[in-house]
Amino acid sequence: MEPTRDYPLFGGAFSATLPPGAIDVSDLRPVPDHQEVFCHRVTDQSLIVELLELQAHVQGEEAARYHFEDVGGVQEARAVQVETVQPLVLENLALRGCCQEAWILSGQQQVAKENQQVAKYVTLHQALLRLPQYQTDLLLTFNQPP
Repeated sequence: MEPTRDYPLFGGAFSATLPPGAIDVSDLRPVPDHQEVFCHRVTDQSLIVELLELQAHVQGEEAARYHFEDVGGVQEARAVQVETVQPLVLENLALRGCCQEAWILSGQQQVAKENQQVAKYVTLHQALLRLPQYQTDLLLTFNQPP
């Protein structure tokens, strides 16, 4: 079995430990500068790490919902359903020193893949880490197709 590996993100600003089989999507297609995208070669699962502008107009659980719905809008989701939203314990995070609040959200979105008409339900798990001193919302999205 292929071992996990540390992968530098955003020019080495920080890194993530990726599971075996992870592929850097930027090797396959263009990826926006504010994103790092990885997919699994067999399962179609993907992980997106995004550095977004801090959305100071929403706080707490509503901030997590805001980003989930925003992702649905960008993907032109036909349906968006939040299942759970829970706070993350800051003491358990590597970024605890600079993270003001953190949330994890699970839900489903009905989306069609690129160049396809049929929309399928995809389960998304998102972690939102709020970094106000950097005017940044760090959003991690794990897509779990059916």
